[in-house]
Amino acid sequence: MQRQALAPVERFFQFALLGLVASGYLAIAGSGYVDAPTVLLAGIGLIWRAAIISGARRLQIPERAVTIATIAYMVFAPIDYFFLAKTWIAATVHVVFFVASVKTLTARTSRDYLFVSAVAFIELLSAALFSSSGTFFFCLAVYLLCGVAARAASEVYRSGEGEIVVAPAGRGRAPLRIAVVSGLMTAGILILTAGLFFILPRTANAALHLLASNRYHLTGFSNDVMLGEVGELKSDSRPVLHVKPLSINGIAKPAALPLNLKWRGLALERFDGHRWSTDPASFRPVLERESGLVSVADEWQRRRRGQRALYRVEIQNVDADALFAAGVPEYLNIGPARVSRAPSGAFRFGFVPADTLRYEVYSFIGPETGPPEPHRFRLTVTEREQNLLLPPLDPRIAELARQMTLGATDDLTRARDIETRLRHDYAYSLDLPSIEVRDPVSNFLFVRKRGYCEYFASAMTVMLRGLGIPARLVNGFQSGVANPYSGTVVIRASDAHTWVEAFLPETGWTVFDPTPAGAPSQQNLWTTFALYMDAADTFWRDWVLSYDLGRQISLAYRLESQARGFRTNGWFANPQWLVGAVGRAGYWVSQRGRLLIALAGAILLVVFGAGQLRRWRPNRAARQGRSAPSDATMFYSRMLLTMKRRGFQKPAWFTPQEFADSVPSAAGADLDQFTAAYYALRFGGKPEAARKMVDELDKLSHV
Repeated sequence: MQRQALAPVERFFQFALLGLVASGYLAIAGSGYVDAPTVLLAGIGLIWRAAIISGARRLQIPERAVTIATIAYMVFAPIDYFFLAKTWIAATVHVVFFVASVKTLTARTSRDYLFVSAVAFIELLSAALFSSSGTFFFCLAVYLLCGVAARAASEVYRSGEGEIVVAPAGRGRAPLRIAVVSGLMTAGILILTAGLFFILPRTANAALHLLASNRYHLTGFSNDVMLGEVGELKSDSRPVLHVKPLSINGIAKPAALPLNLKWRGLALERFDGHRWSTDPASFRPVLERESGLVSVADEWQRRRRGQRALYRVEIQNVDADALFAAGVPEYLNIGPARVSRAPSGAFRFGFVPADTLRYEVYSFIGPETGPPEPHRFRLTVTEREQNLLLPPLDPRIAELARQMTLGATDDLTRARDIETRLRHDYAYSLDLPSIEVRDPVSNFLFVRKRGYCEYFASAMTVMLRGLGIPARLVNGFQSGVANPYSGTVVIRASDAHTWVEAFLPETGWTVFDPTPAGAPSQQNLWTTFALYMDAADTFWRDWVLSYDLGRQISLAYRLESQARGFRTNGWFANPQWLVGAVGRAGYWVSQRGRLLIALAGAILLVVFGAGQLRRWRPNRAARQGRSAPSDATMFYSRMLLTMKRRGFQKPAWFTPQEFADSVPSAAGADLDQFTAAYYALRFGGKPEAARKMVDELDKLSHV
């Protein structure tokens, strides 16, 4: 076989190998752990290689350029480690991407191809450590498919490196056949391993996460927050919280959570003009436990009348130790973790989780329906001083606060007046000031008059304190979107929000939100697709990353319960239902009889037409002299079926000529002519012999 004949297979092998690298690249890029410049440059390298494989020879990179680039990166690597990446994991990922790009662009020999395969495997292994997204499974499936295809194509490619006497069989469709076989093998492997996975609990997840964290660093939820940090999250759409309502004691169906809830994180009391902070020493461990739960509310709070909800929270992508909850938490179930609480009502774990963290909360959502208890609402002297403290600020701020509250007779009215004026007189914007200003709050109120939630909340807190009303800043999340496909409320980084809590003698700490309301998001095709992807990620986390013996027992119990219910209340337990179903099906058939007949006729026409088309196309090519040597095998198979229907079956040990000699009468003469044409096309490569094979086959079919 000549090397030229293997060009399609060689190109298919090259693209399969490129798919290996691309799947590893997409898996680790989708984890969000790699910086954008690295992802962009590696992506350009993959596209460049695809262009080279497609035939753009002018894009070939000289070896000298590769050598220069390698030496340059050896100089750059220490700089990257000490000043840019600052962690050995990130620097190592940069090296892997560089090596993958260089070897992918310059691979020419079998050793290069083996090296590229190894790099692709390292990329996928890295993604397994960094990614907790369901897209990793998609990349894994693509990697497996490309791996099977590359292996099969390489065997065909290597078999053609030398001269072979036997004529090629099906070279024109070899890439398609390899692709189909690879797809079927990949599907079988995935089905078998999926079944095996749910039988054998996963135990290596914890060990893998000891090597690296898969969490993104989202600022704004620590003890020390620079003014403007929370606003930086507004352009980030990654999910950070998944909240699932739960039924209480499994008796009632879980009630849907309101979508306008505020998910409270940390309360910040100290302000130096640029930075809000809280005292980490103010947090004290919560030790009281009742029935496996941590009680975080006093007796008075638990006696309040109003709506309550039980829900599970999953924290992802937040590199912080804050605990987020809606309403007023009364009980927490956090497993083996320890939680601490500040006098402000904020909760923290005392550690940054290395993996997805789950906890359950039983909260008072409100509204209050009973009479208030005024004796509950009072501050200590220290708490009042702490929440009234102000740094040196522009004196115009205090004057503006007095102007906004003219005519107000109590603290609640003053707070509402400031909240209303800020909402109506100032504009919401995500644009940061182009230059750093000395007094950000004064610049917001008197110069820019636009900003995002942190500026509105900081301005209101400062003005309330200037009027003698204790106030503090609260960071957390606002609202979210209900995902009907997973049954969760999805809260994204862009839902990060900041609001104000002011202390009022009548109601205690009261929530105020001076930020103007934004336009409601519209449901479209993209948001629907995003919800499907989020539901897939939820399944991936619950049943893959977190799959253990407990999950296995839960799955087995659910299957057994459903089977028991089916036996008790299923079809065969209620024969009247089955009789009614048969009657309805008969009525539907009688009403739709014509449609069913037309549909059956169309199916038969398609099946029959496809068979005739498969026979017609090779016959037409044979009569036009365009048959390939591989078509001889197809025509010979048709001949064997024809002769078998006539009572002549070829023994496996007979050669074609011996079989022709064994057939008597006129059919033997026609078969002898057919066999001679078969040899001429199959081994002689004579396209005109195909016409003779078709003519003789027609004679054999009509004898």
